Amino acid sequence: MDYLLLFGASFLAATFLPFYSEVFLFALAKQGEPGWLLVLVATLGNTLGAVVNWVLGKYLLHFKDRRWFYFKDKQLESAQRWFQKYGIWSLLFSWLPIGGDALTFIAGVMKVRIVPFLILVGFGKGIRYLVILGISASVSF
Repeated sequence: MDYLLLFGASFLAATFLPFYSEVFLFALAKQGEPGWLLVLVATLGNTLGAVVNWVLGKYLLHFKDRRWFYFKDKQLESAQRWFQKYGIWSLLFSWLPIGGDALTFIAGVMKVRIVPFLILVGFGKGIRYLVILGISASVSF
């Protein structure tokens, strides 16, 4: 059950919803759960959550002329220019709390292929969880 909660929190944290999977990972690590399994579950959930943003970016642009569409044309153009400037490698920073979710959305808008997307996003998010695991090992209560 703990791993399912970690997966769900990690999944939701990668979407535009305000969720914090690091807290779950930290708590489970302090309970003595195997670190490699925690990192694997959190990375998988967070990466799959980022795929939701990618899909939204890829298919929601069909609705950009609707009144209810959230992003303005100027915002989309600015984000696309930024992504074109820094390229696909910027997806390594999709773990960032500010802008990371937008990167995965813009990757969908820019029609980045799914395999490179998964590799880069998964790698970046996995490194973040490894760092959190390392921090949890060095903190004692």
